Amino acid sequence: MSAISSYLTQHQSHILADLELLAKAESPSHDKAAVDACGQVLQKLFMEHLGAKAEVFPQTEYGDHLAFDIGHGSQHTLILGHFDTVWDIGRLSLRQEDGKLFGPGVLDMKGGLVQAIWAVKALKELNLLGDRHIRFLCNADEELGSPSSRPIIEEQAKHYQQVLVAEPTTASGALKTGRKGTGRFYVHIKGRAAHAGNNPEDGISAIQEMSYQIQYLHSLNAPQNGTTVNVGIVSGGSKINVVAEEANLSIDVRVTRLDEAERIHQAIYGSVAKLDGIKLTVTGGMVRPPMERNAASSGLMAKAQDAARALSFEITDAAVGGGSDGNFTAAMGIPTLDGLGSTGAGPHAEYEHINIADMAPRSALLAELIIRL
Repeated sequence: MSAISSYLTQHQSHILADLELLAKAESPSHDKAAVDACGQVLQKLFMEHLGAKAEVFPQTEYGDHLAFDIGHGSQHTLILGHFDTVWDIGRLSLRQEDGKLFGPGVLDMKGGLVQAIWAVKALKELNLLGDRHIRFLCNADEELGSPSSRPIIEEQAKHYQQVLVAEPTTASGALKTGRKGTGRFYVHIKGRAAHAGNNPEDGISAIQEMSYQIQYLHSLNAPQNGTTVNVGIVSGGSKINVVAEEANLSIDVRVTRLDEAERIHQAIYGSVAKLDGIKLTVTGGMVRPPMERNAASSGLMAKAQDAARALSFEITDAAVGGGSDGNFTAAMGIPTLDGLGSTGAGPHAEYEHINIADMAPRSALLAELIIRL
């Protein structure tokens, strides 16, 4: 057993206790006060374990974002992690059962944050940090698409040689070298109202137009390229006996390639009404660019596999449908490796949980990876 693995295994109960403390500080993305209170707990953990004081990026609408620096060397690594969750306060309870910890945000992704803190703590305590500077950037709005933290992430990341993302592994324990880009588009359809019985010919039905637009939007799907376009929400009309004056569509887009993101953006914004007199208004766009597999991410993955072998286990990589903040840095051309957090299942589901026994080994994996960079 390596010195790192031994150290973290000895402290597994402390790692778990820190996660329980952080998870109890519930932090739904839209509740700024709650997210900021969770941020205070996170600051205490960084100060206690790493002696790191937070650099605060104050926000008005969302929770404040936090950064922490450890080491002063010339080898620069950025670790990304968010501490907001999708869960309203009181929605889920924290409990242990069958070697698993269930609770709000334990997998996505407070477990990964705690493991990353302990990974760097192990390096520091064992005098293995060497000529390394590590910055943690912890944001408070990732579950909303990182609307206020994206520019901070992109500005910070360009100063670092690689980015490690402490999001959870896949359900099988694989790391993530590919993620789909995500987009949210909205189409407002304006027609003309008329009495459906007396003079329907004077109306222009926004709902009829909506049916044509839905068919057009779904025709943009290209599963062979990993592209999906889904009209997920529709609304329209006012009364049953009125030709509908207005209708609205909400569209989810997922792409694996930047060229597909551009194609879909142009196609949706280039939508043309089929009925004369209809006005279409398109808003929204791509929220996250795709994280494409490339030589840079493959190089990091190879080092992670070497780190895992040093810990006597094997890891694989995968491409997944959901996005993360690693999408932003990968699209900038910065070597990025994702999925370095907790193992478990059920992110965004009521059975969200982590595997307690894997906390120390996965923390050790991150630490072993860092010393190989």
